[in-house]
Amino acid sequence: MKIALTLASLMLVAGAAHASELVYTPVNPTFGGSPYNSSHLLSIASAQKSATASDASSSSSSSSSSSSSSDSTADLFVSQLQSRLLSALASQVTEAIFGDNPQDTGTITFGDTEITFDQTSGSIQLTITNFTDGTVTNIEVPQLVTN
Repeated sequence: MKIALTLASLMLVAGAAHASELVYTPVNPTFGGSPYNSSHLLSIASAQKSATASDASSSSSSSSSSSSSSDSTADLFVSQLQSRLLSALASQVTEAIFGDNPQDTGTITFGDTEITFDQTSGSIQLTITNFTDGTVTNIEVPQLVTN
């Protein structure tokens, strides 16, 4: 009698259970997840990045770790300053080629770098020469020709 009562109660409980379809919801907001997760994911990534960077460096004293954080700040500043200066240089080259008074050829020197451009009927040839290590980079940019 107890077995029959137990089986009957199990059947009632099992009959009351409902299943639903599994739906995947991404966590990362880049892939459609909640935008409220972005700051949390960014802080986790930053913590992992700094932990990996400190693990990768050789063991050093605490005084050198405090100077490395100031070095990284100085490095970041120099990198951003260099980026801004190179952006200004790119603007000058663009202005010389496409500006109000476009030129067919020209040379712009910036430190140890020389940029030479030459416009032909269908393209613009850019030659970037680094005098420090002697590398030369050639870039051909197609030009829209309208008649």
